[in-house]
Amino acid sequence: MSKYTYPLLLLSILLSSASMAYEQSFKGLIDIRAVHVNSDSNADSYLSGDYGKFRYGQGTSIALSQLAIQYKNEFYNQYAVVVVANAFADDNQTNVGITEGYLSYKGLPSASGWRYKAKLGLFYPQISLENNATAWSTPYTLTSSTLNNWVGEEFRHSGGAFTLEKLGKFSKSKHDFSLDVALFQNNDTAGAMLAWHGWALGSRQTLLQEKLTLPDFSAREGMLKAQAAHSDPFIELDSRWGIHLVGQWRWQHKLKANIGYYDNNADTTVVKKGQYAWSTKFSHMGFKYKLNKQLELIAQYMKGTTFMQSPYGDKVVDNDFYSTFIMLRKYWQQHHIALRIEAFSVDDNDSTEGDNNDEDGTAITLSYRFKLGASSFIHTEYNWLESTRASRSYVWQPIELTEQQLQVAYRYYF
Repeated sequence: MSKYTYPLLLLSILLSSASMAYEQSFKGLIDIRAVHVNSDSNADSYLSGDYGKFRYGQGTSIALSQLAIQYKNEFYNQYAVVVVANAFADDNQTNVGITEGYLSYKGLPSASGWRYKAKLGLFYPQISLENNATAWSTPYTLTSSTLNNWVGEEFRHSGGAFTLEKLGKFSKSKHDFSLDVALFQNNDTAGAMLAWHGWALGSRQTLLQEKLTLPDFSAREGMLKAQAAHSDPFIELDSRWGIHLVGQWRWQHKLKANIGYYDNNADTTVVKKGQYAWSTKFSHMGFKYKLNKQLELIAQYMKGTTFMQSPYGDKVVDNDFYSTFIMLRKYWQQHHIALRIEAFSVDDNDSTEGDNNDEDGTAITLSYRFKLGASSFIHTEYNWLESTRASRSYVWQPIELTEQQLQVAYRYYF
C-alpha cells in the first residue's frame, strides 16, 4: 500500500463533502525564529546527516520554523475531515507537504456515558502530552522533548483507530476513562534514525514525502552497504499491520494520565530499495497534573527496543532505548515560563563493526513566552544538552559533546 493512499483518499472525501459541509474552519501557525547554536565541536544538525543534537546548525541563523495550515470540515454533526499542511525554511532545507490527513467520527454519548470515536487516515499516534496545539505544535516550549521529537520525526499512523470512552459526568463521577486501539501500516523503518543519529532536541515534523539523511559511519561501507543514504520513514515493506494501544484516565480538570504500548510488527527479513524493516516496540506513559490554577506538572517516559537484520537472518542492529522528561510550567497574565529536564539513552546490544549506537545524555530547557495579543507571542528559549555518543568518532568528532542553543521566536496562531 502506498504511503499516499490515505491522504489522497481523504482529499477526495474532502472535495466531495464540501457541498454538504455544515462548518468549515481554518487554523494556522506562523513561527519565525532567530537561532544561535554553540557546541564543543563542529558537529552540524542531525537533520543534515551529522551528529549535532539540535534542529539548527552551528552559528546564527534566521528560519521559518513552521508555517502551518489546518483545515477542518465538519458534517452531519459527528464527522470531520482534517488536513494539515506544513512548510519549513531553514539552513538545512525548504519544503512543503502534508503531515496529517484523516476522517474522524465522534459518537453521541449514551445515557450511561459510553461514547465511541474513530479515525481513518494519516495521523499522529496518541503519545505526546506536549504537542497539543495547532498542527501538532507545542505551546509550552519552542522545542519538543527528545521523546516527542522522535515521534514527530519517524512516526505516523497510516490506518485506523477506534476509541471507547466512558464519561463520568453521566454517572456523577469525577473520572473519565478511554481505551484507544490503532492498526497501522507505513512505519516499517521506524527506529532507523534513533539508532543512527540518536535522540535529538527539535521541532521539525517530517513531511509525508520526505526522506531523512543518514549520518556517516563505517558499517555503511561494510555490513550495511545495502542501506540507502536516506531513510524513508513512511514506507510499507512487508504488508503487515502494526498495533498501538493507549489507555487514558482523566480526573476532573486536574489530572490526565495515559499508558500505551506500540509494536510496528515489522518483518525484519525484508529489505527493499535500500530500506530495511525494523522491529520497533516500546511502552510509554505520562501525566499532566495541575498543582494550582497557574502551575502544572507534565512528565513522560518511554522505554523500548528496535532491531533490524540482514535478509539472511543475521541481527545487524539491536538497540534498547529510553527517554524521559519532567516539565514544570507556570502561567500568569501575559506570561508563561517552562522548565524541562530530561534524560535519554540508547544501548547497543549487537557486535556489528563500525556501528556503535551507544548513547547517553541529559538536557535542560528554560522557556519564556510573552503574550502580545489574542493570538501572537514572543517566545525565547535556552537549551543545554550534554551527550556521549560513540559513533561521533567515525567522523573525527568528540564522543562527549556539550551543545547550547538560544532561540527568539515570533509566533502567530490564526
